[in-house]
Amino acid sequence: MPEGARQLDEMVGEIPAAVWSALPNGAMEFLNKNYLDYIGQTIEAVEGWGWTACVHPDDLPALAAAWRTLLESAQPGEMEARIRRHDGEYRWFLMRAHPLYGTSGGVRKWLGVNTDVEDRKRSEEALRDIRSELAHMTRVMSMGQLSAAIAHEVNQPLAGIVMNARTSLRMLGADPPNIGGAQEAAHRTIRDTERASEAIERLHGLFRRKQVPAESLDLNAAALEVLALASTELHKGRVCHSADLAPDLPLIIGDRVQLQQVILHLLLNAIDAMRGIEERARMLTVATTRDGTDQIRLSVKDVGVGFAPEALRKVFRPFYTTKKHGLGLGLCVCQTIVENHSGQLWAELNEGPGATFAFTVPAKRNSSKEPLSSASQ
Repeated sequence: MPEGARQLDEMVGEIPAAVWSALPNGAMEFLNKNYLDYIGQTIEAVEGWGWTACVHPDDLPALAAAWRTLLESAQPGEMEARIRRHDGEYRWFLMRAHPLYGTSGGVRKWLGVNTDVEDRKRSEEALRDIRSELAHMTRVMSMGQLSAAIAHEVNQPLAGIVMNARTSLRMLGADPPNIGGAQEAAHRTIRDTERASEAIERLHGLFRRKQVPAESLDLNAAALEVLALASTELHKGRVCHSADLAPDLPLIIGDRVQLQQVILHLLLNAIDAMRGIEERARMLTVATTRDGTDQIRLSVKDVGVGFAPEALRKVFRPFYTTKKHGLGLGLCVCQTIVENHSGQLWAELNEGPGATFAFTVPAKRNSSKEPLSSASQ
């Protein structure tokens, strides 16, 4: 081997990275010393397609498919997979491949570098865990703000139960007993008991930590449930509200509790934005509509104080808030939830006073259901 080539080979071999080269068909022809030391193999054991034995079995199909795509495109690219270290531990690597073209224009060789990204992967996993905790914390905070509304919603049917039970006893104690009236009071008792049970179940759902499987759901019905839950807060804030719900919306796929958390947070923000408004009616509108052919849009519009145009870029940042006692986490968490549902959340200033927050989520394919009539108050 000429001296220059030998020095180049030694230099490549000592580069503190996993360097490799492959033939035009993708078969491995060279791995540097750092790469071979990491996997604890000889070049004879891994050349050709022997290197695939060091790839995690769960990652190999996707890696092989990505490698075939690069070979066919003859363009640079990158892939990720776990590679087994000499002691048996698997670590994540980012594999960058670059083609070297010959005089005829075809690929004569592939050069690549594998970079250990295990620490980055662990950081991403830790960030997902933090976001999950923030989502739960926001859920608890929202329920803390609505504790009076929940107590009101539960106390109403409980009061009805007590009143109907007393009515039933009075009618049964009459001479002669009023059996028909007692039966009617008993039916009303059952109805109010079911109302109380539904309210408690909604409360339980908002606090539940376990992951709920995605389900087919009606976004109109989900929005109406949140409006009912927030009725006391709306009344306390002297807010008139309407629900402009598009009929015959397709169903969506998602976590009902998480999406209702988003709607609830947008409602509470809208109520807060109108607390100091006295010169005009405090009006809140929840609307749904089809956005294109495959997206469902829900918006919450208020006539409050709004915000400066430059704040549009900041409102979804963590810890940014315009509230005196706010933490600035709610909208950030809402955005994460919507994005996890393959949707988008944004804010815009109204032509008149106030602002509108809206999000879109994909419609369920081949979805059909009975139209839901709009409700307003």
